[in-house]
Amino acid sequence: MAKAVGIDLGTTNSVISVVEGGKPDVVVNSEGARITPSVVAFKGADRLVGNVARRQAALNPQNTFFEIKRFIGRRWEEVSEEANRAPFKVVEGPNNGIRIETTDGLKAPEEISAMILRKMVDDASAKLGYKVTDVVITVPAYFNNTQREATEAAGRIAGLNVLRIINEPTAAALSYGLDKKGNETILVFDLGGGTFDVTVLEIGDGVFEVKSTNGDTHLGGADFDQRIVKWLAESFLEEHKFDLRKDPSALQRLIEASEKAKIDLSAANETTISLPFITFDPETRTPMHLEKRLTRAQFESLIADLLKRVRTPVEQALKDAKLDASKIDEVILVGGSTRVPAVKALVKSLLNKEPNESVNPDEAVALGAAVQAGILSGDSSIGDIVLVDVTPLTLGVEVKGGMIAPMITRNTAIPAKKTETYTTAENNQPGVEINVLQGERPMANDNKSLGRFKLEGIPPMPAGMPQIEVTFDIDANGILHVGAKEKSTGKEASIRIENTTTLSKDEIDRMITEAEQNSEADKVRKVKVEKRNTLDSLRIQAEKQITESANAPQDLKDKVQKLADEAKDAIQADDDSKIEALQTSLETALRELMQAAPQNADGADAGSDAPKTDEDVIDADFKPTN
Repeated sequence: MAKAVGIDLGTTNSVISVVEGGKPDVVVNSEGARITPSVVAFKGADRLVGNVARRQAALNPQNTFFEIKRFIGRRWEEVSEEANRAPFKVVEGPNNGIRIETTDGLKAPEEISAMILRKMVDDASAKLGYKVTDVVITVPAYFNNTQREATEAAGRIAGLNVLRIINEPTAAALSYGLDKKGNETILVFDLGGGTFDVTVLEIGDGVFEVKSTNGDTHLGGADFDQRIVKWLAESFLEEHKFDLRKDPSALQRLIEASEKAKIDLSAANETTISLPFITFDPETRTPMHLEKRLTRAQFESLIADLLKRVRTPVEQALKDAKLDASKIDEVILVGGSTRVPAVKALVKSLLNKEPNESVNPDEAVALGAAVQAGILSGDSSIGDIVLVDVTPLTLGVEVKGGMIAPMITRNTAIPAKKTETYTTAENNQPGVEINVLQGERPMANDNKSLGRFKLEGIPPMPAGMPQIEVTFDIDANGILHVGAKEKSTGKEASIRIENTTTLSKDEIDRMITEAEQNSEADKVRKVKVEKRNTLDSLRIQAEKQITESANAPQDLKDKVQKLADEAKDAIQADDDSKIEALQTSLETALRELMQAAPQNADGADAGSDAPKTDEDVIDADFKPTN
């Protein structure tokens, strides 16, 4: 029976997990790794995802896309810094949205994210032995409504049934507290590649109740990396009068080297960043090299202001939960960036407590998402668990004077529903436009507008007479639905607050269709590559066997060599019909050559390390290579 899975769709890396026998476990990808880089590349007709995309990034920087989670559900003006520092091209899309320039046209962040999700689910389906369709996807707790809507859309574009959008710290708490029997108050400190969340929960007897959440969706390990990138680039500019950030290939190498240096400094007190042939002198064309020593103390100085930004969300989360730091029983570290020693030290100083490092910071979120997936799909092996989450930001409507009238305040348990009555500001006003807002500022313009809709057909009445009921309804995914009704006439209007900055329903439907078509094309390309690789492996084995079969008949060796040469030409020409025919011919000729070669007493060809039987040869050496 197919099971639902949990997916941590991360800024830097992503993880997929499933519950087996009442326990969540990570599903390895097709490369045998437990984490998949959140990287997509376009290379010719191929779309590469994960490790294979990341490995070729330095040679294909303008068509390799990473940190896409930072763009999903955003407005153009919100991502100027991230857009300017990327080696690939980020441009403004329709409705103030975001688009990524690719060789296959402009792509929305949701489309790129869908490619990552699709690769992970396909790999998991192959490993688990059944087709995975039902998923729970995690998002940062501080993601706003449009970012959640965009993440759900990415899942739909990937052809998945998104059962739930769940907050990352809450998922991590599920992973940590699954086997806990006593009552605890915990604080989850989640610093990932692109976002920072802090969540306070009370757990015990199968109940996980979120008390408060706060965070910063523009703070993460990628920002730490960028401080090193800036330091390296400015040092090089001062020495060589050349800005490496203007060269996409050089910039990509700087980003990769900076991330590695950050990781090295988690275990060592200093590291050397060495990038030979980083660029060429624009006048003499002589190669230039970069080599710099970076100490942990220097690195901590570079990120000092970023670390300070952690303090306010932690303090606010405690304040909203009405708790003193001394009342926190455990501090759970989640996200790869919590491995930075300065981060651990800061957490200890803020909460006066040694952080609990019992969970894997890379996997805890996905494991918790799998628990939630199991709960939603009725997996009886998990036991009775009740999850009470909250909305991260206040929701309200714009009223006279450009103010926000809060409807549902931040840290309200979800799902939640609230109705308030409003009226008109002018005599005989025939309708009202309702501006739905999210944020904590008192003025409407300082908050994020999630959408606008009109309630029309109000009969002529003096100002203040119409009774307009506005209802806010947040579902378990944290996604908002808004309705309005004029009581005297019964006139109604409603809106499902969608990611209006990026994709319409028609666009999402089109992308779903394109993703399905591309999925089939990708399968065809994969089969084609496997056949090509199989023939190439066969050719290499044939040439090796010719050399080792010194005493075999010359005409037979010539025959095998001729077929090997034809195989090489067919592979270079990418001739499918010849590749398939040559595989059969070369297999048969190679078998004849191996049988004709003089045998030792044990049955093996003298001078050959080939397996003893033809079947072993085919199984061992003639399989497709990835």
